[in-house]
Amino acid sequence: MNPTVRQMIGLIDSDIAPWDLAEPWDNCGLIAGHPDWPVKKVMVGLDADMPLLEAARQWQADMVLTHHPLFITPVKTIDFSVMPGSAIVLAATQKIAVVCAHTNLDKAADGLNDDLARRLQIQPTRILAPDTDAVTPGGHPAGLGRVGKVSEPVSLARMADQIKRHLGVNPVRVVGNTGMIIREAAVCSGSGGSLIPAFLASGADVYITGDIKYHEARLIESHGRALIDVGHFASEIIAKELLARRLEKAALRAGFSLEIQTVVGETDPFVSI
Repeated sequence: MNPTVRQMIGLIDSDIAPWDLAEPWDNCGLIAGHPDWPVKKVMVGLDADMPLLEAARQWQADMVLTHHPLFITPVKTIDFSVMPGSAIVLAATQKIAVVCAHTNLDKAADGLNDDLARRLQIQPTRILAPDTDAVTPGGHPAGLGRVGKVSEPVSLARMADQIKRHLGVNPVRVVGNTGMIIREAAVCSGSGGSLIPAFLASGADVYITGDIKYHEARLIESHGRALIDVGHFASEIIAKELLARRLEKAALRAGFSLEIQTVVGETDPFVSI
């Protein structure tokens, strides 16, 4: 059975990342499209941008599912010649629904932060910034970031090298004594600056995240702690594989007939030269 967009939204809510976990400022769920459109093909990516929408059009997808929303701040004018208007008009004319799972996926149990930690060989033991009133299906607590033990104590320099291999990123930015032994690490996908107080209170030796500013790095340094800034893109590009994998399993359990494909060619806008 081919589901509708509405049923797909319900499936994500019940089986992957509940919509009510999203931060109040965020924009998750159906961004463009009609809830009653049928869905046979879903293209999954990180960014809801024109390259993704064009790839979805060429593949004749009925829905795109991304981690980053098409837009977050309110849009007063829909100019079809520039983003997000250009993506909206393509989605409307081609009947491609645009659905985004952002901070709800970050917070959910077995969501992006759990996936990031495990990829870095960190076993999550607790949530860095828990939502006190929120739980995910199965009664699991939810919140931003994770804290956990590393697989074995390792120097900061060696951990940075391991992370570069695990995430396929080079270079990374490091703060702290590179000989420091890391036993416990905190992770936060995307931009983690707002959770620095939670990291400092956590007791973890190192904070692995992206988009850290100069004075935030100085604050971590002044507390004798360590930081590995892997960049926003590297910490979240893994979301598309996670979403595709979990969506495929959820659709199978629900008896939905779907083709799911991850978009190829997404790249970090920042390059090292």
